[in-house]
Amino acid sequence: MGGGLLVAGTTSDAGKSVVTAGICRWLVRRGVKVAPFKAQNMSLNSFVTREGAEIGRAQAMQAQAARVEPTALMNPVLLKPGSDRSSQVVLMGKPVGEMSARGYHGGRQEALLGTVTDCLEQLRSTYDAVICEGAGSPAEINLRRTDIVNMGIARAAKFPVLVVGDIDRGGVFASFFGTTALLSAEDQSLVAGYLVNKFRGDVSLLEPGLDMLYGLTGRRTYGVLPFTHGLGIDEEDGLRVSMRGAVRESVVAPPHGEEVLRVAVCAVPLMSNFTDVDALAAEPGVVVRFVDRADELADADLVIVPGTRGTVRALAWLRERGLADALVRRAAEGRPVLGICGGFQVLGERIEDEVESRAGVVDGLGLLPVRVRFDRAKTLARPVGSALGEQVEGYEIHHGVADVRGGEPFLDGCRVGAVWGTHWHGSLESDGFRRRFLVEVARAAGRRFVPAPDTSFGVLREEQLDRLGDLVEEHADTDALWRLIEGGAPGGLPFVPPGAPPAVPGALDSRGAAPDPAPQSPEGLEFAGSAGFRPTEPETQGLDVGRSAGPEIAVVHVDQEAK
Repeated sequence: MGGGLLVAGTTSDAGKSVVTAGICRWLVRRGVKVAPFKAQNMSLNSFVTREGAEIGRAQAMQAQAARVEPTALMNPVLLKPGSDRSSQVVLMGKPVGEMSARGYHGGRQEALLGTVTDCLEQLRSTYDAVICEGAGSPAEINLRRTDIVNMGIARAAKFPVLVVGDIDRGGVFASFFGTTALLSAEDQSLVAGYLVNKFRGDVSLLEPGLDMLYGLTGRRTYGVLPFTHGLGIDEEDGLRVSMRGAVRESVVAPPHGEEVLRVAVCAVPLMSNFTDVDALAAEPGVVVRFVDRADELADADLVIVPGTRGTVRALAWLRERGLADALVRRAAEGRPVLGICGGFQVLGERIEDEVESRAGVVDGLGLLPVRVRFDRAKTLARPVGSALGEQVEGYEIHHGVADVRGGEPFLDGCRVGAVWGTHWHGSLESDGFRRRFLVEVARAAGRRFVPAPDTSFGVLREEQLDRLGDLVEEHADTDALWRLIEGGAPGGLPFVPPGAPPAVPGALDSRGAAPDPAPQSPEGLEFAGSAGFRPTEPETQGLDVGRSAGPEIAVVHVDQEAK
């Protein structure tokens, strides 16, 4: 059975995803067969595996770091928010229900522990090591009894836990101490130590604090990773941009031609797979910005309406902010617009939605001769095709079925003048196609922009993953990390008082004790039907259960990072 490690965090966005990827890349470079794992996450950034399963895009990125093919085993539960109170539940890569936040914590989630531990055991039987990523913080004491993604999975697998803290936010010592001190003695026995992330300055100034932390907790710090600009790695949940700011921390290289090309991405509500624009941001001379005002489209050479989990809601948002009118004016002037997935649907003539928003028939912007009908079954595919004379690969994740009634064919969608639309995510990662598309955009925009002939997005991604591996190898005690992965948490770790608080009468048990024995998926708790999910009313929505050939289910800890 392979060894393993759980990478937890003091907060959401502490750096768990990138640290997990960095450890995977470090291990595979030293000849270890390694796989990533996250029992459950909440994210609108998802990916489709070759077997047609939908998983978090961060786990797909971590699989690439480990140089293995991503599978549903690596992320058995994915929650895709549809509002502040409900999410679509994706189990083993397939959508199975829409559930309210109240429903997550009503007891059903406990049955999932057996499902996720089965997935983890399958990975452990195949790989030398499995590096697990936690969600949010392991010290969310109100959710501990039903936790299956932090200490719950660590206890079930007897994995040591490395707690990551983002020192750039401040308060990292208090966060490390408080996280440990709020766990039960049983959970604390697995917390091996800490990893400081995003440190700026002279490490010697930090060392006295690390020594004091060791004196307070009896746990060592396994490394101090420096703040590093421009990693550009797929984020699991958070949108790593500031509004009206450049995409992530990418540095725009000088243009290959005479002028830059400006790309504005409409920051629609419930934006999904905003990573589609990463390949554009990687091009020398292409400036990518997320915008939310109509006047910010004025100097854009290309406007992108991205994917969204709420197509009708995004359409209303565009209209409320005047962006819809601006898009219509652009199209009339022959200025480039690209719609991807939900953005493609918005650009059509009509949307018939009795599934996602249940708004019925809604008029689209009418920029493309397309009518969209939402189907209960979700399309999950990895299409391959051609456009603009170049080969293109992508992936599809959508309930909307497009009826294309004119225009020039463009992937699975169409083009009318300078307006393009497609359901394909990831198409811009195909280098030849991306360059041809940018040539078309520059011509329509009247820009003297020339795409660089040698930009390879795949090569750049590998370089970024190697940089993560370098951070771990150069700034962490890798010998000590390997001992954790291979041998588990050190024995005799001291208890840090006060420990998990007692349960509050009438509330969920928050004592931190894992259910004993660990609950397995009960017989018969399987999803009814295999055709997809059935929407239910927001305050009572839950998962219909009955007999099927699918895996058993209940739902889980809510990772706040998506919000």
